[in-house]
Amino acid sequence: MSRRAGRTSGAGRGAGLLVAVPAAIGLAFLALPLAGLLVEAPWGDLDVLATAEVRQSLGLSLWTSTLSAALSVVLGVPLAWYLARGRSRWTRVVRGVVTLPLVLPPVVGGVALLAVLGRGGPVGGWLDRWGVTLAFTPAAVVLAQLFVAMPFLVVTVEGALRGSDGRLEQAAATLGASRVTTLRRITLPLVAPSVAAGAVLAWARALGEFGATVTFAGSFPGRTQTLPLSVYQALGRDPDAALALSLVLLGVCLAVIVLLRDRWLR
Repeated sequence: MSRRAGRTSGAGRGAGLLVAVPAAIGLAFLALPLAGLLVEAPWGDLDVLATAEVRQSLGLSLWTSTLSAALSVVLGVPLAWYLARGRSRWTRVVRGVVTLPLVLPPVVGGVALLAVLGRGGPVGGWLDRWGVTLAFTPAAVVLAQLFVAMPFLVVTVEGALRGSDGRLEQAAATLGASRVTTLRRITLPLVAPSVAAGAVLAWARALGEFGATVTFAGSFPGRTQTLPLSVYQALGRDPDAALALSLVLLGVCLAVIVLLRDRWLR
Protein backbone atom coordinates (compact mmCIF):
# COMPACT_ATOMS: atom_id res chain seq x y z
CA MET A 1 0.00 0.00 0.00
CA SER A 2 2.77 2.43 0.95
CA ARG A 3 4.65 1.57 -2.25
CA ARG A 4 1.57 2.35 -4.34
CA ALA A 5 1.05 5.59 -2.42
CA GLY A 6 4.67 6.51 -3.08
CA ARG A 7 4.25 5.91 -6.80
CA THR A 8 1.07 8.00 -6.80
CA SER A 9 2.81 10.81 -4.93
CA GLY A 10 5.73 10.71 -7.36
CA ALA A 11 3.37 10.81 -10.33
CA GLY A 12 1.57 13.77 -8.74
CA ARG A 13 4.86 15.67 -8.33
CA GLY A 14 5.76 14.88 -11.93
CA ALA A 15 2.41 16.15 -13.19
CA GLY A 16 2.80 19.23 -11.01
CA LEU A 17 6.18 19.99 -12.56
CA LEU A 18 4.76 19.36 -16.03
CA VAL A 19 2.19 22.09 -15.37
CA ALA A 20 4.32 24.43 -13.24
CA VAL A 21 7.27 24.82 -15.60
CA PRO A 22 5.39 26.01 -18.72
CA ALA A 23 3.06 28.05 -16.50
CA ALA A 24 6.05 29.83 -14.95
CA ILE A 25 7.54 30.48 -18.40
CA GLY A 26 4.23 31.86 -19.66
CA LEU A 27 3.86 34.10 -16.62
CA ALA A 28 7.41 35.37 -17.00
CA PHE A 29 6.82 36.12 -20.68
CA LEU A 30 3.79 38.25 -19.79
CA ALA A 31 5.18 39.87 -16.64
CA LEU A 32 8.75 40.71 -17.66
CA PRO A 33 7.87 43.34 -20.32
CA LEU A 34 5.56 45.05 -17.82
CA ALA A 35 8.27 44.94 -15.17
CA GLY A 36 10.74 46.34 -17.70
CA LEU A 37 8.37 49.22 -18.39
CA LEU A 38 8.27 50.02 -14.69
CA VAL A 39 12.06 49.81 -14.38
CA GLU A 40 12.84 51.91 -17.47
CA ALA A 41 10.18 54.54 -16.81
CA PRO A 42 11.55 58.06 -16.21
CA TRP A 43 10.16 58.37 -12.68
CA GLY A 44 12.15 61.54 -12.03
CA ASP A 45 10.84 63.33 -15.11
CA LEU A 46 7.09 62.90 -15.61
CA ASP A 47 6.42 66.49 -16.66
CA VAL A 48 5.14 65.26 -20.02
CA LEU A 49 2.02 64.00 -18.28
CA ALA A 50 1.06 67.57 -17.38
CA THR A 51 1.05 68.91 -20.95
CA ALA A 52 -2.17 70.01 -22.61
CA GLU A 53 -1.74 67.47 -25.40
CA VAL A 54 -1.57 64.56 -22.98
CA ARG A 55 -4.58 65.81 -21.02
CA GLN A 56 -6.57 66.09 -24.24
CA SER A 57 -5.54 62.61 -25.36
CA LEU A 58 -6.35 61.08 -21.99
CA GLY A 59 -9.70 62.85 -21.78
CA LEU A 60 -10.61 61.77 -25.31
CA SER A 61 -9.61 58.17 -24.56
CA LEU A 62 -11.66 58.07 -21.36
CA TRP A 63 -14.93 59.41 -22.72
CA THR A 64 -14.78 57.56 -26.04
CA SER A 65 -13.94 54.22 -24.40
CA THR A 66 -16.71 54.75 -21.84
CA LEU A 67 -19.22 55.51 -24.59
CA SER A 68 -18.11 52.54 -26.68
CA ALA A 69 -18.39 50.25 -23.62
CA ALA A 70 -21.92 51.53 -22.97
CA LEU A 71 -22.86 50.91 -26.61
CA SER A 72 -21.32 47.45 -26.34
CA VAL A 73 -23.72 46.65 -23.49
CA VAL A 74 -26.76 48.06 -25.31
CA LEU A 75 -26.01 46.23 -28.55
CA GLY A 76 -24.01 43.26 -27.32
CA VAL A 77 -26.29 41.83 -24.62
CA PRO A 78 -29.21 41.20 -27.04
CA LEU A 79 -26.74 39.76 -29.52
CA ALA A 80 -25.31 37.44 -26.88
CA TRP A 81 -28.85 36.35 -25.91
CA TYR A 82 -29.59 35.47 -29.55
CA LEU A 83 -26.39 33.45 -29.85
CA ALA A 84 -27.04 31.59 -26.59
CA ARG A 85 -30.74 30.92 -27.09
CA GLY A 86 -31.12 30.97 -30.87
CA ARG A 87 -31.80 27.75 -32.73
CA SER A 88 -31.64 29.16 -36.24
CA ARG A 89 -29.27 27.72 -38.83
CA TRP A 90 -27.82 31.21 -39.11
CA THR A 91 -26.72 31.29 -35.48
CA ARG A 92 -23.35 29.75 -36.30
CA VAL A 93 -22.78 32.27 -39.08
CA VAL A 94 -23.68 35.16 -36.78
CA ARG A 95 -21.31 33.81 -34.11
CA GLY A 96 -18.51 33.70 -36.67
CA VAL A 97 -19.14 37.30 -37.70
CA VAL A 98 -19.21 38.44 -34.07
CA THR A 99 -15.98 36.71 -33.11
CA LEU A 100 -14.10 37.66 -36.28
CA PRO A 101 -12.92 41.05 -34.91
CA LEU A 102 -11.21 39.16 -32.07
CA VAL A 103 -8.72 37.65 -34.52
CA LEU A 104 -8.84 40.22 -37.30
CA PRO A 105 -5.92 42.69 -37.35
CA PRO A 106 -7.33 45.99 -36.04
CA VAL A 107 -5.95 47.92 -39.00
CA VAL A 108 -8.00 45.69 -41.30
CA GLY A 109 -11.03 46.53 -39.23
CA GLY A 110 -10.23 50.21 -39.69
CA VAL A 111 -9.95 49.75 -43.44
CA ALA A 112 -13.30 47.94 -43.48
CA LEU A 113 -14.95 50.74 -41.50
CA LEU A 114 -13.45 53.32 -43.84
CA ALA A 115 -14.67 51.40 -46.89
CA VAL A 116 -18.25 51.33 -45.59
CA LEU A 117 -18.58 54.49 -43.51
CA GLY A 118 -16.09 56.75 -45.30
CA ARG A 119 -17.28 59.39 -47.74
CA GLY A 120 -16.69 57.01 -50.65
CA GLY A 121 -18.48 54.10 -48.98
CA PRO A 122 -22.12 53.09 -49.47
CA VAL A 123 -23.25 54.15 -46.00
CA GLY A 124 -20.80 57.00 -45.53
CA GLY A 125 -21.64 58.46 -48.92
CA TRP A 126 -25.34 58.39 -48.14
CA LEU A 127 -24.74 60.07 -44.77
CA ASP A 128 -22.50 62.66 -46.39
CA ARG A 129 -25.36 63.76 -48.62
CA TRP A 130 -27.26 64.55 -45.43
CA GLY A 131 -24.32 66.50 -44.03
CA VAL A 132 -23.11 63.78 -41.65
CA THR A 133 -19.43 62.84 -41.75
CA LEU A 134 -18.10 59.98 -39.63
CA ALA A 135 -14.56 59.28 -40.85
CA PHE A 136 -11.75 61.20 -39.13
CA THR A 137 -14.04 62.58 -36.42
CA PRO A 138 -14.45 61.76 -32.71
CA ALA A 139 -17.45 59.64 -33.71
CA ALA A 140 -15.06 57.53 -35.80
CA VAL A 141 -12.98 56.92 -32.67
CA VAL A 142 -16.03 55.55 -30.87
CA LEU A 143 -17.04 53.36 -33.81
CA ALA A 144 -13.52 51.95 -34.20
CA GLN A 145 -13.38 51.13 -30.49
CA LEU A 146 -16.85 49.61 -30.60
CA PHE A 147 -15.89 47.37 -33.52
CA VAL A 148 -12.96 45.80 -31.67
CA ALA A 149 -14.39 45.86 -28.12
CA MET A 150 -17.98 44.64 -28.40
CA PRO A 151 -17.04 41.01 -29.24
CA PHE A 152 -15.37 40.72 -25.82
CA LEU A 153 -18.66 41.52 -24.11
CA VAL A 154 -20.69 39.29 -26.41
CA VAL A 155 -18.47 36.26 -25.83
CA THR A 156 -18.47 36.81 -22.06
CA VAL A 157 -22.24 37.20 -21.77
CA GLU A 158 -22.99 34.36 -24.18
CA GLY A 159 -20.92 32.01 -22.05
CA ALA A 160 -22.79 33.11 -18.93
CA LEU A 161 -26.16 32.61 -20.62
CA ARG A 162 -25.18 29.13 -21.76
CA GLY A 163 -24.11 28.24 -18.22
CA SER A 164 -27.19 29.68 -16.51
CA ASP A 165 -30.03 27.47 -15.29
CA GLY A 166 -32.57 27.44 -18.09
CA ARG A 167 -35.16 25.78 -15.84
CA LEU A 168 -35.78 29.11 -14.13
CA GLU A 169 -36.78 30.67 -17.42
CA GLN A 170 -38.98 27.67 -18.23
CA ALA A 171 -40.67 27.93 -14.83
CA ALA A 172 -41.34 31.63 -15.37
CA ALA A 173 -42.87 30.89 -18.77
CA THR A 174 -45.01 28.15 -17.24
CA LEU A 175 -46.32 30.64 -14.68
CA GLY A 176 -47.40 32.95 -17.47
CA ALA A 177 -44.51 35.43 -17.60
CA SER A 178 -43.89 37.01 -20.98
CA ARG A 179 -40.49 36.81 -22.69
CA VAL A 180 -39.78 40.43 -21.82
CA THR A 181 -40.66 39.88 -18.17
CA THR A 182 -38.57 36.71 -18.03
CA LEU A 183 -35.64 38.50 -19.60
CA ARG A 184 -35.93 41.46 -17.22
CA ARG A 185 -36.69 39.60 -13.98
CA ILE A 186 -34.86 36.29 -14.43
CA THR A 187 -32.24 36.24 -17.19
CA LEU A 188 -30.57 39.62 -16.78
CA PRO A 189 -30.15 39.38 -12.99
CA LEU A 190 -28.56 35.95 -13.42
CA VAL A 191 -25.94 37.19 -15.88
CA ALA A 192 -25.51 40.72 -14.46
CA PRO A 193 -21.99 39.98 -13.05
CA SER A 194 -20.89 38.68 -16.46
CA VAL A 195 -22.37 41.73 -18.17
CA ALA A 196 -20.37 43.94 -15.82
CA ALA A 197 -17.21 41.90 -16.38
CA GLY A 198 -17.71 42.00 -20.15
CA ALA A 199 -18.25 45.76 -20.01
CA VAL A 200 -14.98 46.18 -18.12
CA LEU A 201 -13.13 44.07 -20.69
CA ALA A 202 -14.73 46.04 -23.53
CA TRP A 203 -13.78 49.33 -21.86
CA ALA A 204 -10.18 48.27 -21.33
CA ARG A 205 -9.92 47.00 -24.93
CA ALA A 206 -11.40 50.25 -26.24
CA LEU A 207 -9.01 52.32 -24.14
CA GLY A 208 -6.01 50.56 -25.69
CA GLU A 209 -7.29 50.48 -29.27
CA PHE A 210 -4.79 51.71 -31.89
CA GLY A 211 -4.95 50.14 -35.35
CA ALA A 212 -8.61 50.63 -36.26
CA THR A 213 -8.60 54.11 -34.70
CA VAL A 214 -5.60 55.46 -36.59
CA THR A 215 -6.95 54.04 -39.87
CA PHE A 216 -10.57 55.17 -39.59
CA ALA A 217 -10.27 58.25 -37.34
CA GLY A 218 -6.72 59.45 -37.96
CA SER A 219 -4.48 61.03 -35.34
CA PHE A 220 -5.39 64.69 -35.00
CA PRO A 221 -4.32 66.22 -31.65
CA GLY A 222 -7.27 67.41 -29.61
CA ARG A 223 -9.75 65.77 -31.98
CA THR A 224 -9.04 62.09 -32.67
CA GLN A 225 -5.64 61.47 -31.08
CA THR A 226 -6.25 59.04 -28.22
CA LEU A 227 -3.63 58.13 -25.65
CA PRO A 228 -2.31 55.04 -27.53
CA LEU A 229 -1.80 57.23 -30.60
CA SER A 230 0.07 59.75 -28.45
CA VAL A 231 2.32 56.95 -27.21
CA TYR A 232 3.15 55.91 -30.77
CA GLN A 233 3.81 59.48 -31.87
CA ALA A 234 6.02 60.19 -28.85
CA LEU A 235 8.04 57.01 -29.39
CA GLY A 236 9.81 58.50 -32.40
CA ARG A 237 10.74 61.86 -30.91
CA ASP A 238 10.96 61.23 -27.15
CA PRO A 239 11.14 57.61 -25.88
CA ASP A 240 10.96 58.75 -22.25
CA ALA A 241 7.67 60.49 -22.95
CA ALA A 242 6.37 57.31 -24.62
CA LEU A 243 7.32 55.32 -21.50
CA ALA A 244 5.57 57.83 -19.24
CA LEU A 245 2.40 57.74 -21.33
CA SER A 246 2.51 53.95 -21.37
CA LEU A 247 2.58 54.02 -17.58
CA VAL A 248 -0.70 55.92 -17.56
CA LEU A 249 -2.38 53.33 -19.79
CA LEU A 250 -0.91 50.47 -17.78
CA GLY A 251 -2.04 51.93 -14.49
CA VAL A 252 -5.60 52.69 -15.61
CA CYS A 253 -6.17 49.31 -17.25
CA LEU A 254 -4.59 47.37 -14.40
CA ALA A 255 -6.65 49.19 -11.78
CA VAL A 256 -9.91 48.59 -13.61
CA ILE A 257 -9.33 44.93 -14.39
CA VAL A 258 -7.91 43.91 -11.01
CA LEU A 259 -10.16 45.95 -8.73
CA LEU A 260 -13.47 45.92 -10.58
CA ARG A 261 -13.60 42.79 -12.71
CA ASP A 262 -12.55 40.43 -9.91
CA ARG A 263 -15.05 42.05 -7.55
CA TRP A 264 -17.94 41.63 -10.01
CA LEU A 265 -16.99 38.07 -10.88
CA ARG A 266 -17.11 37.13 -7.20
